[in-house]
Amino acid sequence: MRTRTVAPAALSLIMALSGCTAGPDYHMPETSVALAPGAAFAAGSDAAYSQAPLPDQWWKLYEDSRLDGLVSEALAANTDLRAAEANLRRASALVREAEAARSIETDISASVTGARVGGYTEPLITTSNSYALGLNLSYPLDLAGGIRRGIEAANANAEVAQATRDQVRVVVAAAVTRAFARACSANRTLAATQHVLEVQRQTLAVTEKQANGGRGTAFDVSRARAAASESATAIPTIIADRQTALYELAALMGRLPADYPKELEDCAHPPVVEQPIPIGDGWQLIQRRPDIREAERGLAAATAMIGVETAQLYPQVSIGGAIGLAATFDHFVPSQSFGGSIGPLLSWKMPDRSVARARIAEAGAGAESSLAVFDGTVLKALKQTETTLSACTQEMSRERSLAQARDSAAQASDQANRLFQFGRTGFIDALAAEAALANAESTLALSRAQVADRQIDLFLALGGGWGTSPEGPEQPGTNSQPGTGAALPEAVGRAPAQ
Repeated sequence: MRTRTVAPAALSLIMALSGCTAGPDYHMPETSVALAPGAAFAAGSDAAYSQAPLPDQWWKLYEDSRLDGLVSEALAANTDLRAAEANLRRASALVREAEAARSIETDISASVTGARVGGYTEPLITTSNSYALGLNLSYPLDLAGGIRRGIEAANANAEVAQATRDQVRVVVAAAVTRAFARACSANRTLAATQHVLEVQRQTLAVTEKQANGGRGTAFDVSRARAAASESATAIPTIIADRQTALYELAALMGRLPADYPKELEDCAHPPVVEQPIPIGDGWQLIQRRPDIREAERGLAAATAMIGVETAQLYPQVSIGGAIGLAATFDHFVPSQSFGGSIGPLLSWKMPDRSVARARIAEAGAGAESSLAVFDGTVLKALKQTETTLSACTQEMSRERSLAQARDSAAQASDQANRLFQFGRTGFIDALAAEAALANAESTLALSRAQVADRQIDLFLALGGGWGTSPEGPEQPGTNSQPGTGAALPEAVGRAPAQ
């Protein structure tokens, strides 16, 4: 380490160079897929969708106050969110630590010295006691910009933690809505199964009556009883599925399993979006999804690290000052005991340039990797949304067809039972009609549950729900400090080739 005072001419040159910052500036990558035109989604042309932007609190589209309360409680108490919030606070503290590197450093020293003389045959005699006090101050000029790049990287990493927190909010909101929908769908499936079972038991009673009157056989009775028993066996599984969803809700809301929402045990109507689902376009998706922002902020941090490593090639310059006091206790504070100095200090640890260049290249490769991750995240988000839109559209079409099939099966079953009771058709025809109705009811109930699940998949793919915090709604598209929530900056970028 070599430290010396810089001459005035050299100081002038240093001050002229103080506007320089090592490493590349973070800017928009011209080839990034995030710059692709924000056209409408290819799979979003169905009448079930609208091109309006997705609202932040998308679960309110269901217009169910119970669901609103469940989501609010989960966003306030979910354990994964608590961990994400703690990670964000840690990242914010690291930003403050990085900013502290450009503050004034203080070094205080104090010493007391006592001197005695004497020999082997003479006693020690105190000749003098002295003291020294010193105060040293230094302020880094950061001419190469290494500290500025470090702060830039710390801020970007804090925004990565913020985006991670926001993504957890998205997942939690979707998971609560999904568990709520599954509990209600299970109750609807249960009601359909119980209805079919009731019809089959009525048929069994008629069959037994006819057998006792000589108009039927024991074989007919056995088949009717077998059909009713088969429907009855499905009920415990449906109830177990409902309880699983309720326990999942309890965990998402930070409750013990036994403290699940009891009021949902009789929820008979799964949440349904009555209006066309607003999906926006591809550009809005890129701006909204937290995982895309997380990848973009990671790219910004990786780019800043190139400057941090490059700055190690240059001298570290600071302005320093010192004041001191030294005297003996015999003359406690004499005027000539004060001393001081002020001026620029140059500190340059000669680096191993091969190692320094290797670290710069390592940081550059990290930035290129982060760019690839960012582009991949954008492509994955677009693919996931298109795929989910297509699956949702097809399931809704399937549900409509199954509803028509169920209505036809119900009509046929009613007609077959009437004919059987009046002896105008055989038992096999009546039983087959009932089996067709049971299958149609079950399939329709499962399809409706699948539609609800597919819609929640779509909301999850669209990335909504992160902008609302306990402190109040946040405005997407603003440049916020870490911890407040912000949409993807309009200027995304990459590290240019060195």
